This record gives sequence, C-alpha cells and structure tokens, in this order.
Amino acid sequence: MKQGYGIEQFYGKKTKTLDFTDEWLALIGKPEVKGSWFIWGNSGNGKTIFSVKLAKYLSTFGRVLYNSLEEGLSASLKRAFKLAEVSGKDKITLLDKEPMNELAERLRKRKSPKFIIIDSFQYTGLNAMTYKQLTNEFSNKLFIFVSHADGKQPSGRTAKTVHYDANVKIWIDGFKAFSKSRYGGTEPLTIWEEGAKKYWVNE
Repeated sequence: MKQGYGIEQFYGKKTKTLDFTDEWLALIGKPEVKGSWFIWGNSGNGKTIFSVKLAKYLSTFGRVLYNSLEEGLSASLKRAFKLAEVSGKDKITLLDKEPMNELAERLRKRKSPKFIIIDSFQYTGLNAMTYKQLTNEFSNKLFIFVSHADGKQPSGRTAKTVHYDANVKIWIDGFKAFSKSRYGGTEPLTIWEEGAKKYWVNE
C-alpha cells in the first residue's frame, strides 16, 4: 500500500516542470516531464511540421527520440525537419519505424531520453492496456503521440482512450495548433503563417 500525504506534504511535494516561454508557454503552460500528450489532425494541416517544431523546442530541455513509425526516414519527413530548421546541434535522435518492444528496450537503458515522440499512434499496435503498461513503466518520461483524425476526433477506439488520458491535447487544423492543457496554456500557435492565412480567410 502506498503512503498517504497530508495537505502540507502534498503542497510541499516538488514536481519537475519545463520552463516554457513565449508561444509554447501560451499554448501549453509549464508542463511536467512525465505522462502523455496527444496531437491529432487531418492530413495536410501541419501535424508533422508542428511535431518536428515541438521536438526541436523540447531538445533545448533534454534529449528527444522521434520514432517515425508511419513514414520512416522519408523525403517528406526530411522536408519537415528542414522547414523546422532542425540541425545536428539539436539533441534529437530519429528512429526508422522502430517497433514498440524495441523502443521499450531502448528506454530501459541508463540515461535514455526523457522525451519520446511517436508518429503515428495507429502504427504502434498499442491497446488501452499496453499503453498504460508503457506509461506506467516509464513514468518519469514524456510520451507524445501523433495521431490520425476521423473528422475532428482521433481515429480509432484506443486513440480516443489515449486522447482522454493525455495531460495535453493538441488539435491541428489549418496550420494552427489548439491546445487543451492541464498546465494552463490556452492560446493557439500558428505553425505556418502563409498557410494559416489562406485557410482561415473565410472562416
């Protein structure tokens, strides 16, 4: 049985948070370095470029794994990385369609990265139980799942479960990111100014 906490103990319990600033603070707040986030949207709206920009920003706080399960190390992913101005100086390691069991083995190693971006969720093979097993085993890491959408909803039953569980939920639409965050962020982030202007001109 786990110990209980008094109110003063609870208030005094330290949590490790990321000191986000500027547009990322406005979108997400100051998040904890654990749990899961969920990014979803329809094709062609800026989901991948947003995920890569997020990876670049997170790499200023620690090492990032970007597991490209769906595309692999494709030309379109390379384009997204170049558009996001990712360089060799950024602490990002790309994985080429690494299966989830191999990813787990990688994460069990000492000093493995704290931030894991997985694109796309539909290629993980996870169900609700194995998702919880993964996040419980690596409870000191932050998992960010990128998902397909069915209309405005995540695609598939398990994706909807993960979306519900996530600490940060980010909907990508018309080259803008809209967040529902447990850490206080409320302001949309524009991913690509020109594309967003064209998309939202008649909205």
